[in-house]
Formats: sequence, C-alpha cells, structure tokens
Amino acid sequence: MYLAFNDLVKFFSDIRGIKEAEHFYMTVTDDANTMQTRGLFIPLNENSGELLEAIANGAIAAIWDKKKQLPKYTPNHFPIFFTETPIEAVRELLQSYIEKIDGDKAEKMNMTNFEFLNKKLLKENKETYDIAVMLEKISKINLKDDFERRG
Repeated sequence: MYLAFNDLVKFFSDIRGIKEAEHFYMTVTDDANTMQTRGLFIPLNENSGELLEAIANGAIAAIWDKKKQLPKYTPNHFPIFFTETPIEAVRELLQSYIEKIDGDKAEKMNMTNFEFLNKKLLKENKETYDIAVMLEKISKINLKDDFERRG
C-alpha cells in the first residue's frame, strides 16, 4: 500500500498546487539526486539538493519548510505541503504509514520506498533516532513481503 495524497492531507493544512486525491507516492526521500519514481521530496538539510533536481528525478510533490523560500521555478500545479517542523512532519508521516501498512491484510502489498541520505546520522541525533527506527521497521516489513512473494 503506497503513501497517498489523502494520507498527507491529515497532517498538512497549508497546501499549494493541485489537490489530487488519486496521487500516490512510490518513493519518499530527502535526496534530490535520488531517482524517485512518483516521489515525495522532503529537503531536511543543506545536503538534500534543489527542488528542481528532485522534480527532474521524478518528484511529484514536496514537503517544504515554511521558513524557507520556495524556489520561483516551482510549477503552480506542483503539490507543496508546508510545515513549521520538517523533521516532526517526517516522524508523524512514518508513524502513520507504519499504522497503515500494519492494518493491511493483503497477501501482496506494494510499499512506498523511504530513502534518506544519512541513516547513520539519523541514529546519532536524538531528535531523529525514532525516524531511523521507523525506517528499519518499514524495511523489515518490505523484506518480509518480498520473501513471501518469492516463497
């Protein structure tokens, strides 16, 4: 089960761009240089790269820090979810996604791929440690699902 636009609407009231209930995200990343098929881009630090790169690599939406200027080249229709605290938004999003996939009883499940630049850094920083733990849990669920499919 992929992360969807309607999942994000629960956490973000300040949204710009197209509001497409049918949007789903196959990749969530903080790295603009990562190929992100149907991606949700979340720049968490200065190493994340530029929104334009993320769009070129497949991003179809972004979570954006309200305190930062949105680039002028951002397409008007491109969905942007604004937040005061990007790290907290990621934490809430991951927790919600884990609950969503835990409740899915499907034998075969397509899952959103979460890719973050520096997983070691996530584990070392108290503020983001629980994000690293949640990413590991999603990876284990995904591996288990892959193993069961191959049987």
